[in-house]
Formats: sequence, C-alpha cells, structure tokens
Amino acid sequence: MKIVSYNVNGIRAALKKDWLGWLKEENPDVVCLQEIKAPPDQVPEITLLEEMGYEHYWYPAQKKGYSGTAIFTKITPKHIEYGCGHEDYDFEGRIIRADFDDISVISAYFPSGTTGDVRQDFKYQFLDDFQVYSEKLRLEKPNLVVSGDYNICHRPIDIHNPKSNANSSGFLPAEREWMENFINSGFIDSFRHLNPDPHQYTWWSYRAGARAKNLGWRIDYNMVSEPLRDRIVASSIRPLAVHSDHCPTIVEIK
Repeated sequence: MKIVSYNVNGIRAALKKDWLGWLKEENPDVVCLQEIKAPPDQVPEITLLEEMGYEHYWYPAQKKGYSGTAIFTKITPKHIEYGCGHEDYDFEGRIIRADFDDISVISAYFPSGTTGDVRQDFKYQFLDDFQVYSEKLRLEKPNLVVSGDYNICHRPIDIHNPKSNANSSGFLPAEREWMENFINSGFIDSFRHLNPDPHQYTWWSYRAGARAKNLGWRIDYNMVSEPLRDRIVASSIRPLAVHSDHCPTIVEIK
C-alpha cells in the first residue's frame, strides 16, 4: 500500500498547478490530504479523479475556505470515520480515517499556533486530546498509519535553523516533547526510520525565496504504529512536487 500525505493548501489552487497530473504519475493507493479548504461540490475535477480509479471521502471544515481533510483511495475501505468525537476539532474537519482489511489510515491536520496565544493554547489542547484518542484507537485498530501535517518539527535536524527558531511555534520545547512522547507511546516516524540525513523538509515559507534555498521545516509525517514496523518498505519526501508551500510525503507498507 503506497500512501501519500499532502497539505495542498487549498485543493482548488493545487489543481490549477496540475496536481492531478502529478497524482497520475505518482499513482499512490491512498492519498491523505490536509487543508483542502473546499467541499467536493466546489471541485469539478472530481470526475477526473474517479476516472483515475479513486474513491473520495471529504471532511471539510464548517468555516468556508479553511482547514479540512480528505482521503482518496483506489482500495475500497471497509469503513470511513469522520472526525474524532471532539466538537471543536470536528468543526474544523481535522481528522478523517479509512479502515481497510488489516490497516487503518488517518489524514490529520494538526492546528497551527502561529497566529497567537489563543490558537497556541488550542494546539496544546488538541495535542493532549489526540494522544488520548490515538491510544484508545490503537486498542481497536493496532495497525495504524497517522499521516498528516503535524505542524511540529521534532528535532533540530528537522528545521533549517533550530537556534533562531527556538521560540517559534512549531518548534517550541513543549511541542517537541509531545512529539517525542507520541512516538514513544508506540509510533515510528517512518521517514526518519529509513532516512537519517539532514536538510530534508516538507514545508517552506513563501518569503525570501526559502524554498529555492531549502530553508525549510519537516512538519509533515507518516507515523506508523509499532506493529507495522517490519512492513515499512519505503518512506520518502517529494520536494520537487510544487503545488503548495508543503510537499508530499510517502510511505509504502507491505
């Protein structure tokens, strides 16, 4: 199973940059999208997606033009779960899950805290609640892949300038501690599991030519639950795919 995770920063904008052409060439089995910013009735290209063999499940935010997640899949799921049962997060369309025969895949869009203290506090609450949610879910679905934009750099290797960003949301000590604890609770960072090299990022600011200079952050992950460790075949980042300020991340599970 080849799984792509991609924060498209507006699916309609990505489609204008030939995102479907890229998708056809990459040919994943499952696509986890974040920040879709649109409901399906605003995306006429759905018919093209279906012609490519994808079923599509959308979980847009209630607020127009904001947040939202989706899962596109060539493998018919046994069940789709919309939301996580927390009203505040479900209002923003932050979590959607597809259950397959022996594996479940989540597309998750973690909150950003960059707009101020109120949203940073919201982010911390989400992190606490997501930890509880994932622990309960793994009792029922032990083979779990949590793909998405976590809005957190785990370690200094995951950010271009850790010293100057030490007080930046996304690299705060409490956020990084949460990520460490999340992994230690029974998850594998599939990319770092196979790729120890630095200077590999998934998001770049639109300012000051950051992407061309590779001044980035690695905030998008395919986290794989511990029982799937020996089934991780490959994990990679696609920085040359330019449809967003993020790039796709890919994990392959046998």
